[in-house]
Amino acid sequence: MIEKVAEATYQGLREGFRWPIPERLNIGTACSTEQDQAALALIEVVDDEVRRYTFGDLTEGSDRLAAGLRDLGIRPGDRVAVMLPQGLACGIAHLATYKLGGIAIPMTQLFGPQALGYRLGDSGAAAVITDPSSLAMVTEVTRELDDVRIVVAGGDPAGEHPTLEALVADSPAGFEAEPTGPDDPAVIIYTSGTTGAPKGALHAHRVLLGHLPAFELMFDFFPQEGDRIWTPADWAWIGGLFDVLMPAWYHGRPVVATPKSRFEPEAALRLMTEHEVTATFLPPTALKMMRQATLPDLAHSLRVIMSGGEPLGGEMLAWSRERFGVDINEIYGQTEANLLVGNSSAVWDVRPGSMGRPYPGHTLAVLDAEDQLAPPGVEGEIVARSDDPVVMLGYWQNPEATEAKFVTVTDEDGTSHRWLRTGDLGSRDEEDYFWFSSREDDVITSAGYRIGPAEIEECVLGHPAVAMVAAVGVPDELRGQVVKVFVTLAESWSPSEELADEIRAHVKARLATYEYPREVEFIDELPMTTTGKVRRSALRSARQGSTP
Repeated sequence: MIEKVAEATYQGLREGFRWPIPERLNIGTACSTEQDQAALALIEVVDDEVRRYTFGDLTEGSDRLAAGLRDLGIRPGDRVAVMLPQGLACGIAHLATYKLGGIAIPMTQLFGPQALGYRLGDSGAAAVITDPSSLAMVTEVTRELDDVRIVVAGGDPAGEHPTLEALVADSPAGFEAEPTGPDDPAVIIYTSGTTGAPKGALHAHRVLLGHLPAFELMFDFFPQEGDRIWTPADWAWIGGLFDVLMPAWYHGRPVVATPKSRFEPEAALRLMTEHEVTATFLPPTALKMMRQATLPDLAHSLRVIMSGGEPLGGEMLAWSRERFGVDINEIYGQTEANLLVGNSSAVWDVRPGSMGRPYPGHTLAVLDAEDQLAPPGVEGEIVARSDDPVVMLGYWQNPEATEAKFVTVTDEDGTSHRWLRTGDLGSRDEEDYFWFSSREDDVITSAGYRIGPAEIEECVLGHPAVAMVAAVGVPDELRGQVVKVFVTLAESWSPSEELADEIRAHVKARLATYEYPREVEFIDELPMTTTGKVRRSALRSARQGSTP
């Protein structure tokens, strides 16, 4: 989409950009079947073993898996949850689901049973593709749901469920993919709710194309000769799946994959060095961990780093340039509309502290308190035009929340446009750099994960000692924020460090591990508004001590 040209300018790229949306588009075929079948597609690193797969391997594996899923009764429009670590099985599970005309639901293996059960039930998933490490939990959760098929990658020790390997081996090659269009549903990615349960952002096949301008520019004109890419970000998140995996495959370039969920700075540097990674997405927490570590002096192949999730600041940007000899291009996006704004050091100046500029094809603005377009320098809510392929179709089976996420604004010339609300406050300057101020709602951003307080509060309330609870994000040097809960206790219970540990463990066992409260404070009464809502802003500003 974005061609590398001499003396490219920001204005020139924006003015000359047009979305090439075809009549037919299927992510599964675009990222496998339509590629050079002999080209390297995946380098899977599992401990000391390295496995290499071509696009031909992706095509055949996903074709056969799609046929096998169809034989299990999965039909176009059915939802298929993919709960696997980085690797071949995860990749072909996604490609097969798209080819089948199904709707993929990326699921992290960090989820506990309560988090997993809600998402499977809300989406009405017809199947879950997982591995032995998550099989027991998936089996237990799906007993409460109707007709959910389980497929196990890596073998089912008990032999109770079909395996991904058997479906691939026993199914015919040459699957004819569904003739999906760009607006047909392809993927549901759940985002954290702030005042209720998590919501499923439903994206169409066009979402792949919507990511491409930013992908190409944030990696300074990707693809270039010899490019290969890696990220420690889970492919269950939009950042891992559509910031890295699918765009790289769309461009016919290899992706390095490792199933390790824990980030280890020295191991990450060695991985990138040994496998000649040229472009990487490193979340801010990963970069901060690398800065704190004693890293070996290795002759890496990196030419560009992308980061996003929270601002890095000038000091971190300077450290990266000094340590790796390359620039960091920071980006901004969210599950409902990703990779909208960011940087490309090859084209325009990176301004520390700025979110960057809107990438070609994306139109952003700032709304004032009256929901009118604000001029440069005025703070308000950042919004994105909805006629954009990266913007979600809506929240899955939640028309009320969908309606609340969009607003129609009439320009001075009488033209009306529909805009997606980001929930982020900020401003833009005369040169179209955007500057983040704060969240309008109570989303907690911790180590790159966006966490809604409502799900945590509901879980904590399930502990018998808890009468009332409020969850907030508090500053943390490494993770940006961590979850803190303020708890009022039921009668006959007394504050203690042991009880605080119980509450932490209660959440960790039921939700995702990154959601558990690292800080627990017991208080006599929660601050409330006159309408009976918890004043989380008062709790955040108080920042009293942790557990007694």
